[in-house]
Amino acid sequence: MRWSEIDQQDCSVAQALSIVGDRWTLLILRDAFMRVRRFEDFLESTGAPRPVLSERLKTLVDNGVLEKQQYSERPDRFEYRLTEMGLDLWPVLISLLRWGDKWMPDKDGPPVIVSHKGCGHVVVPELACPECGEWLTATDMEAHRRRSMQRA
Repeated sequence: MRWSEIDQQDCSVAQALSIVGDRWTLLILRDAFMRVRRFEDFLESTGAPRPVLSERLKTLVDNGVLEKQQYSERPDRFEYRLTEMGLDLWPVLISLLRWGDKWMPDKDGPPVIVSHKGCGHVVVPELACPECGEWLTATDMEAHRRRSMQRA
């Protein structure tokens, strides 16, 4: 199977990767969550080549993850903002950040600190069961293929 056909798999991970499974795309999303909005700012922050950045932004807009909004008419200038679909990627990015902080630590500490706007405290987001509230790790969960669930 070619990478361009990954979205044809019967797998939510593969389908998601068809849109966001690229290192430049993840850096664009990182920056969008850090309130970067304009092409030149993405260019500087990510270090992506101009044509690559342009293509990745187009893909994110075409798939509904970002929306392109005009902020100037003379000359025409646009900015990119996360949509509701894009905002739903927050747990993905925060999980990558947490993983990087744990397994590739900087001697000076984490390069990005996440804090709760409401109380100002630094947080390390965790996954919790929405029913019982228990904190979850990979060993606390099971994944089942839909077909095997239907036979049960």
